[in-house]
Amino acid sequence: MLNGGDLRKPVRLVVLSGLSGSGKSTAIRALEDIGFFCIDNLPVVLLPKLVELFPQSSEEIEQIAMVVDAREGQFLQSFQETMDGLRATGSRVEMMFLDCSDSILVRRYSETRRRHPLAQGGSVEDGIKKERLILERLKIAADLVIDTSGLNPHQLRELIQEHFTKVHPGQAMSVTLVSFGFKYGIPPQADLVFDARFLPNPYFVQTLRDQDGRSKPVAEYVLQHDEAKMFLRQVSKFVKTFKPLYDREGKSYLTVAVGCTGGRHRSVAIVEKLSRTIEGTSVKHRDIDRA
Repeated sequence: MLNGGDLRKPVRLVVLSGLSGSGKSTAIRALEDIGFFCIDNLPVVLLPKLVELFPQSSEEIEQIAMVVDAREGQFLQSFQETMDGLRATGSRVEMMFLDCSDSILVRRYSETRRRHPLAQGGSVEDGIKKERLILERLKIAADLVIDTSGLNPHQLRELIQEHFTKVHPGQAMSVTLVSFGFKYGIPPQADLVFDARFLPNPYFVQTLRDQDGRSKPVAEYVLQHDEAKMFLRQVSKFVKTFKPLYDREGKSYLTVAVGCTGGRHRSVAIVEKLSRTIEGTSVKHRDIDRA
């Protein structure tokens, strides 16, 4: 029970899970480096007590990151109930799951010569299959799923730190607009993805090919078309309508990705225009410098 006048700060809790070999060690170190108090493999049932104790700490710990994986065993059965209980107390709870293709996981285990923790004398493939079944409900419950198959440790670290940079409870949700090229894959951090490939492509206009969507000639070429204007209206309306609902659910960030073929012309022009129509957004052009 709280004493009269004892106002505790809501704790921000990031729960990290994922397949063995998907990069959880890199992820938890990345969170630690941006100020999270990190814990590996605390039983899920003890989480509410942990969150209750931290606001009383003289160190004023406001951000906790915890790894939950297949080692939890039977404790995973109470996972969703525990998460719901924590959210009911006002804590900002975010769940991140690291996924990876089977072939990449097998290669990583081969390169490191490690044994899969669930193989139990069988093959690495057997261990991966068993672990996927155990962690299936955690992946479904995750707010953010990152496929690390095509990411190196540096890229994963950068991605995580970009998304979990400290946000104080009560602070407005951060919205990032990202342009990208579908030929290089969808950004793994994207919450919403919009496809601009139906728009006329400046790449096929010789005088525009070597410029990007930030230049006035390319932007004018892309945005002059009626379909581009309609696309902008609909995307802007969608984000403005549902942003408060995401915010209400406790999301600290929302990543809206707009893609075209190469990520240099159409998606860049669209994102630049959206940033001027949707307040409080930051912009990232992921593939603008690719050949």
